[in-house]
Amino acid sequence: MSVQERKERERAHRHQLIVATARELAESQGWDAVTTRRLAERIEYSQPVLYSHFRGKREIVGAVALEGFAELTAVIRRAVADRPAGRNAVAALAEAYVDFAGRNPALYDAMFLLDTGLPFADAATPAPLREAFETLLDTLSDVAGDVEPALFVEVFWSALHGLVALTRSGRIPRTEASRRLAVLVDRFAQN
Repeated sequence: MSVQERKERERAHRHQLIVATARELAESQGWDAVTTRRLAERIEYSQPVLYSHFRGKREIVGAVALEGFAELTAVIRRAVADRPAGRNAVAALAEAYVDFAGRNPALYDAMFLLDTGLPFADAATPAPLREAFETLLDTLSDVAGDVEPALFVEVFWSALHGLVALTRSGRIPRTEASRRLAVLVDRFAQN
């Protein structure tokens, strides 16, 4: 292994360490606790080293969000892999999405609520975001009926996100969460 290859490997390791540490800190203490100073202390590198990887917190949150989209895509793919198309697949997708959001609140916030600078629905949209959308599209296009499939996915995704956000914030009680999700699936899975 050349010196250059070793340096690139070490840089990639530091990059991942920063992202993992930011995510751990956010999950345990919230995103307000994630500062470049605290991250530098936790990873035992100076702030200039951190800034050699990311221009600031926004880019760090964006890197965490990209990991989250890759994980969400994998979770949804596993959930729908053995399901027949239609209502069963839609229900599996919806349950997997809501479960993912519930198990990873800070990650979910990075993906959907915080400013990451990541472009959505754009030619410059990063691959993990496109793949997440395509996974939703693959599952939901069978039930889109006469609605353009991408538009159908956007509306379904918005409804799922709304349920997650309203439930997490206490605006709607958790006690009826499964019934709400069933209503959503039933309405969207009609052909």
